[in-house]
Amino acid sequence: MRRRRIEGLWVWGMCVVMGLPPFALAGDQSQDPIPQTRSMERHLANIRQLTVGRQNAEAYFSFDGTKLIFQSTNNWPNDSRGATHKPADNGLGCYQMYVLDLDSDTVRLVSTGKGATTCGYFFPGDRRVLYSSTHAVGSDCPPKPKRDGAYRWALDDYDIYSVRLDGQQMQRLTTSGGYDAEATISPNGKMIVWTSVKDGDLDLYTMNIDGTNVRRLTDDVGYDGGAFFSPDSTRIVYRAAHPNDPAEVAKYQELLAQRLVEPGQLEIFVINADGSRKQQVTSNGASNFSPYFHPDGKRIIFSSNLETRGEGGRPSFHLYLVRDDGTEVERLTTEGHFNSFPMFSPDGKRLVWVSDRNTTARGEFNVFLADWVP
Repeated sequence: MRRRRIEGLWVWGMCVVMGLPPFALAGDQSQDPIPQTRSMERHLANIRQLTVGRQNAEAYFSFDGTKLIFQSTNNWPNDSRGATHKPADNGLGCYQMYVLDLDSDTVRLVSTGKGATTCGYFFPGDRRVLYSSTHAVGSDCPPKPKRDGAYRWALDDYDIYSVRLDGQQMQRLTTSGGYDAEATISPNGKMIVWTSVKDGDLDLYTMNIDGTNVRRLTDDVGYDGGAFFSPDSTRIVYRAAHPNDPAEVAKYQELLAQRLVEPGQLEIFVINADGSRKQQVTSNGASNFSPYFHPDGKRIIFSSNLETRGEGGRPSFHLYLVRDDGTEVERLTTEGHFNSFPMFSPDGKRLVWVSDRNTTARGEFNVFLADWVP
């Protein structure tokens, strides 16, 4: 497989940034030796790397399992190949949205090429996709936030759009202004869940797939996002950070007024699709994010630094499996320093995720596909 060395870039897609802790992006991305070996990844077989170079993230299956939608800073010409072909030399300053056909390995741009995009997902029937984009407020990439020595996320003017796979017949699904992103669709094809600041905080909402019947699900002060439905569409798993100390609440709200979020501890929660019966799954003080339901609907796969938090140097983020009551935590990945954004295929036989394994350049992330071994 041909590789090339590139300059590291910060990840500027909000689904990704709202999920990537700073340790995943900062510092040298070379692969230091770690004690574990790939043979310990007993649930993953026939691992296949689907992209090469720059930043590729959040790859999610189509309903029939034959395609992936993902965001990338690679500048692929339409109908180019994924990991088997070298993308154009001129990379992108922020994410655009692509669809990869797993049978032909062809890659096709589905976003406008303007602004920044994030959080792609297929509609039922796999003829349309949704994603969030800033192109309505400007053709350029949004400016990077002022960090003042801290790692911060910018809440840019994303709205959610629906579009055909050829990029035509675009429909805008949100118009509230401000941040509307992190959208996914229920397996029964009836609802969209997403994160919005429409009521003054970062909360979860659901709506019909045509954008009607908007309903707010969460109202705790703090960030709620990265949500996915359970296989039966009755529950939602998500990540959240809720400050409790009055000083922390005041700081959160001050940053929110500046359209910024400064990430900290993230825990995994589950809530019914109607907003009832919220329950906390993890409570380990780590950065836990990108949760997704196991096909059995009783377990959750997620990314965390729970085994390396508080250690010197750069912590490692790996995939874990946990029961929805927080018990029986099992580590799934051992390779690389960063593994995240997992999704099971609709038939439960494969897993797609993002990793820095095998990389040769700072800030590089690629999409990987593996057979799932029960």
